[in-house]
Amino acid sequence: MTKTETLQVPGAQLYYEVQGAGPTLLMIPGGPTDAGIFSAIAAPLADRYTVVSYDPRGNSRSIPDDPTLDQDVDVHGDDAAALLTALGGAPAYVLGSSGGAQIALNLAARHPSLVHTLVAHEPPCVALLPDADTVTAGMLEVEAAYHREGVPAGMKRFEELIGMGENAPTPPQEPPTPEQMEMFGRMGGNLAFFLAHGVRPLSGFRPDVETLRAGRPRIVVGIGETTDGQLARRTAIALAEALDVEPVVFPGDHAGFTTAAGPFAARLDEVLRG
Repeated sequence: MTKTETLQVPGAQLYYEVQGAGPTLLMIPGGPTDAGIFSAIAAPLADRYTVVSYDPRGNSRSIPDDPTLDQDVDVHGDDAAALLTALGGAPAYVLGSSGGAQIALNLAARHPSLVHTLVAHEPPCVALLPDADTVTAGMLEVEAAYHREGVPAGMKRFEELIGMGENAPTPPQEPPTPEQMEMFGRMGGNLAFFLAHGVRPLSGFRPDVETLRAGRPRIVVGIGETTDGQLARRTAIALAEALDVEPVVFPGDHAGFTTAAGPFAARLDEVLRG
């Protein structure tokens, strides 16, 4: 059974979901997504973990006091720390996806006592790339396209930049369930906030590699099995090289926890127990 809760933090109210029993596994979604994006892997993991997923502030049901502020990765990291503290404060397993992996890396560096093992799945840490200036300029173009022409233009430029445009391969999908349709509607409502206030700060965040190299907490860098040529795979490999660890391949694409949920959940459990 899934319980829904809220937590008041400075400047926002966070929405989160809890299911299962066992050590805490916190899942941090990326970009314009929310807690629902992990529903397909939360259920099969709930017999081994207390699975907690939440909407980062500004997305869906986590309402900031001031929605005009740009996202701040330090603030996001503090939100995640506050949530783990409210859940008891024992070192937790953490999965961060995409921009959520950036938040998780911030959490691990600044609140290491709260994290046992972090799986950072394809974080867009652009600052670690040799062509960081070029990609950063592209992110500014994404934001400009949104302000000039609206959400469709901003998303089109974003998808081109990250290698997930019209020609990107897409796995076959089952017809969406009513719950998925509701989730897609929520996430669609987050796109304007993401383009105006999230793309630039989330991609521009440079993880504290020097602190994270110390080995506590344990950091695992994940890459998608089918993401060759995509920006997030390049940035994840750059992070792994900076941390002097081998990237771990996860089933599926950048969102393998939805497109290859069963194998992804099994791989995640294997890695966490490793």
